[in-house]
Amino acid sequence: MKARMKPRKLPALTALEAMEEAAECLKTLAHAHRLRIVQMLLRGRYTVGELAQACGIPSHLASEHLRLMQRCGLLRNEKEGRKAFYQVAEPHLANIMACVEARFGGVSRR
Repeated sequence: MKARMKPRKLPALTALEAMEEAAECLKTLAHAHRLRIVQMLLRGRYTVGELAQACGIPSHLASEHLRLMQRCGLLRNEKEGRKAFYQVAEPHLANIMACVEARFGGVSRR
């Protein structure tokens, strides 16, 4: 006769709604140019043109990437005269980028 095993108690978990929001933001980050932009913005404030140049893409594409990340609350911009400087709004991006850099390699020149 088999002894009945008691069901294991599940650990405390984050609400599924919060995980869905996290998944959406992680999907937004899951693009090489967006990761490059985040990597740069963790080191300072940059304009669309500077970020586009670093990624080797046209400014209008960089603007689209920035808009998507702003919508998730990851970035913000600050206007100074006619220029907008972008910066990281979500401090946890530093931890995510540290994991990415540790797993996939350090800093290169380009």
